[in-house]
Amino acid sequence: MTDTLSPRELLRSFGPAAELSHDLSPFALGGYPATSSLAELFESQPFLMAPMAGVSDAAYRLMARAGGAALAYTEMVSVAGIHYSGSKTWELALPAADEPDIAVQLFGRDPSQFEEAAAAVRERLGDKLALIDINMACPVPKVVRKGEGSALLDEPERAADIVRACLRAAGVPVTVKMRLGRRPDAIVAPDFARALEAAGAHALAVHGRSASQLYRGQADWDAIAQVVDAVDIPVIASGDVFTAQTACDILEHTGAAAAFIARGSYGTPWIFRHAQTLRSGHVPQAVSLDVRIAAFELHLRLLEATHAHMARARSLAGWYFKGIPHAADFRRDAMECSSLSDFLALVAQVRERLCRWETEHGSLNVG
Repeated sequence: MTDTLSPRELLRSFGPAAELSHDLSPFALGGYPATSSLAELFESQPFLMAPMAGVSDAAYRLMARAGGAALAYTEMVSVAGIHYSGSKTWELALPAADEPDIAVQLFGRDPSQFEEAAAAVRERLGDKLALIDINMACPVPKVVRKGEGSALLDEPERAADIVRACLRAAGVPVTVKMRLGRRPDAIVAPDFARALEAAGAHALAVHGRSASQLYRGQADWDAIAQVVDAVDIPVIASGDVFTAQTACDILEHTGAAAAFIARGSYGTPWIFRHAQTLRSGHVPQAVSLDVRIAAFELHLRLLEATHAHMARARSLAGWYFKGIPHAADFRRDAMECSSLSDFLALVAQVRERLCRWETEHGSLNVG
């Protein structure tokens, strides 16, 4: 049965129709420390799949890596959850068997718990751990109220202590994801970045908004460029990267070493490869409807293979079906699906209706 295949076997069997690779290479060949620094690694592969709460599970990470992402990050992992040995917490941190490696993003506020968590993650993941990222960017009130996430922007000394604590135990590069400040009228990013660099951070990811903005308004790429100028370590630029072209644009505009792609990867796992194609001076080929639906099917099967709850596929349906004929009908039908077989039946229905549509109207590319 195809739905019992491993992730690697699924990528090999279903990847070609989705124009996705089954040959997933580790971010740092040979592990870390390697002959290449993060700056050198980013030079050749600057497009990274960002950490996304409720999104970046193992299936999503595998799709991104198959689509050309140099590295994929976990969802936020609580250091307190690791301290108390929470099984649900560990589910977020552990890679699937066929993932080449992952970046684990930790959040909290207690330096001792960060040190403990970094050691535990290193022990559990071994060579599958590419780096540890510390979240100092999350603007969600339930996180900020505990002094975690973007609240740490107001505590540069504690933030630096957290970096040093992770460095003592990680054995891999330690990076930080941050925002510009808590509010638009209180931008602290350049000074905060210098403090983290002094503490030993290997790289900084900067989202070009303040915490109070959440995801509203336009990301300030000029402010990211100011952080690039303020530090000597690599900066990963983040914010409003919705297309392969904007992934290239943010690198050119800010001078950053790498770019995070988050919401821009919704339903478009090829965005990473397309950005790399543009960066090399070529134009990527548009994605056909058939390829888009094949990718959705592969993603469904990877959810099952990695033991994820199939309810996650309802959101995926909205993303993969965006812009195609009858999308609203398909999204509505997806809300009634609860198992892999339900979703595969929907895929068959989608293919049938789109075949009729293209017979009447001609072929349509959506990406």
